[in-house]
Amino acid sequence: MDLRVWVRLLGCAKVIEKRLRRNFEDQFQTTLPRFDVMASLAREPEGMRMGALSRALLVSNGNVTSIVRQLQDQGLVVSKPDPEDARSAIVSMTEAGNARFQELATAHHGWVREALKGFPPEQQRQLLDLLIQLKSTLS
Repeated sequence: MDLRVWVRLLGCAKVIEKRLRRNFEDQFQTTLPRFDVMASLAREPEGMRMGALSRALLVSNGNVTSIVRQLQDQGLVVSKPDPEDARSAIVSMTEAGNARFQELATAHHGWVREALKGFPPEQQRQLLDLLIQLKSTLS
């Protein structure tokens, strides 16, 4: 049973993630990883250290560095030396980045809503409650 639950959870997540990836590329010429970086930075208006950003996204420093450089090239984020640690940088969104993120987040929300539209809200609530319980047992 445990493997069946795991495979089903993973399968559902992959179906939705594939749609999100395709929609970001087709409609905004961007990627889901770029959106994820921007979403993390949007929650931290003062910016984040690169290491904290990597940990928040559960990816390597190299992956985050590459994405941050792409977003910098587009003028959506800035990276400044950390005044407390010269070896580290603090990344934050620009005004243009915040505006772009709002546009992307609105679309993202709509796509997720569309993906789940056939799953009744009461069942979504039940599933959310179960997933919250599952996560607490994993911690």
